[in-house]
Amino acid sequence: MSNQLSRASKSRAGMWFWEVDRVLLLLAFLLIAIGLVAVAAASPATARRYSDAAHQMPAMYYFWRQLMWVCVSVPVLIGVSMLPTTLARRLSLIGAGLFLVLLALVPFVGHEVNGARRWINLGISDLQPSEFLKPLFIVSTAWMLSFRARDPELPVLFVTGGITALIGVLLMMQPDFGQTIVFGTVWVILLMISGISPAAIAGLGGTAVAGVVAAYLFYGTARTRIDNFLFPTKEAALSDRYQLEMAHDTLTAGGLTGAGPGSGQVKFKLPEAHTDYIFSVIGEEFGLIACAVIVLLYLAIVIRVLMKLLDEEDAFRLLAAAGLAAQFGVQALINMAVNTGIAPSKGMTLPFISYGGSSMVALSIGYGLLLAFTRRNPYLKRSPYTVRWSN
Repeated sequence: MSNQLSRASKSRAGMWFWEVDRVLLLLAFLLIAIGLVAVAAASPATARRYSDAAHQMPAMYYFWRQLMWVCVSVPVLIGVSMLPTTLARRLSLIGAGLFLVLLALVPFVGHEVNGARRWINLGISDLQPSEFLKPLFIVSTAWMLSFRARDPELPVLFVTGGITALIGVLLMMQPDFGQTIVFGTVWVILLMISGISPAAIAGLGGTAVAGVVAAYLFYGTARTRIDNFLFPTKEAALSDRYQLEMAHDTLTAGGLTGAGPGSGQVKFKLPEAHTDYIFSVIGEEFGLIACAVIVLLYLAIVIRVLMKLLDEEDAFRLLAAAGLAAQFGVQALINMAVNTGIAPSKGMTLPFISYGGSSMVALSIGYGLLLAFTRRNPYLKRSPYTVRWSN
């Protein structure tokens, strides 16, 4: 095994080991390990909430299921990270088309959970197409935007904008306003990196403000959540505001160092403790210091990617890697903002930490693509700040 991973090795595993960013790989494994501990802490509370007289769930039910998904996801992450850039791009384009079709089918064949229709039942598990579409959409959008340097007249801004708008409409039908924000935000970030004009950026900003106003006026889900967040009433105690208040109480219950593993009590009152609000469970059981460490881990991933891209010469790889890092960071930021009470509830998982099969596998695909696009030949010298816009 050591010979296969030596610098002189010509095997795929050997070349991958020396080309992959091992710091990014380690940071991902740290988050996955933290996630397993966090799901183990949240599992008893969630199992009790979803048990009834006829069916009593084992206390560690969700932990064992998450462990199973981790065993599936880690090989997926490593396998995807070994893909050559061209193959990774082609598979992403095909996958984006497939999951866009599945996303369009969700309103008709999906099943409803907690008032939202976002999943397709596959028998052994539920598939959430939007989770898988996110990284594939980013890679596909990066590929289309990379054509701008060859021909600035190509209408790639309008094409990618139209696709993003279509995805947003399909997501709001579920409804899933949080995912809509992630798709839209990452699309704007990719446009800014690709070099659109300041006037276009200003126009997008105005469109975003108008979109939020329109969502409030004409989209009941957004209006309800914004009202419950900004103007809480007694009736709101049974909905989003109650969740936010319980998340805050759970997050702060452990103080700086936490109540200790398995000692948290407020988490038993918290809805979706194993998914949307797992960051609060970490706060109660392991303390605010542990929460700060997790924030730093996410920040380290984004900064590490951006530093590596400073000398990237290929426009597609630059856009794809930056977009994938942005998706990872934006999703983590939204989840933590909800848990700390500074944003309305959005049903957003915390990457690699929250429970969920679709989320874990899809994030592993996205992170694997990120590692694939940031792989570097250690002997190749690069010229900083020189971008080669090629396809």
